[in-house]
Amino acid sequence: AAGVALAVADAVWAQIKAAGHANDEHLSILDHLFGKNMLRACKILDEGGVRRVTGAPSGRSLFLVMGESKRKEEYICFPEHLCTCYSFFYDIVGRGEQLCVSCKHQLAARLAEAVGKHQEMEVTDEELAHMLANL
Repeated sequence: AAGVALAVADAVWAQIKAAGHANDEHLSILDHLFGKNMLRACKILDEGGVRRVTGAPSGRSLFLVMGESKRKEEYICFPEHLCTCYSFFYDIVGRGEQLCVSCKHQLAARLAEAVGKHQEMEVTDEELAHMLANL
């Protein structure tokens, strides 16, 4: 069942990216698949909490996604693979959940990437490597 859900989610993300926006049907499907995390992801995105950091000259990139707490920490996020937040490690790594149980930061980054609604930041490859080394 998790494989089917992941395939449906991937198809919806592809449709959103092709259209350049998410319609009500897309958001309804994603809400059904991801539950409360999808609503939280939309809130993060609406508040401008997603930045894409691209290293030059390689073009490699990652996302910095704001948390919701009062401390406003930022998490390093690779939308389809990893987030540095506690929830990712607890739910996905610790409990062995399927990737379809993405954290809100991954969902916000993935939605931002699909609709092109994120701030862009360019750094050197060395600076990007330094960010990753300090995880």
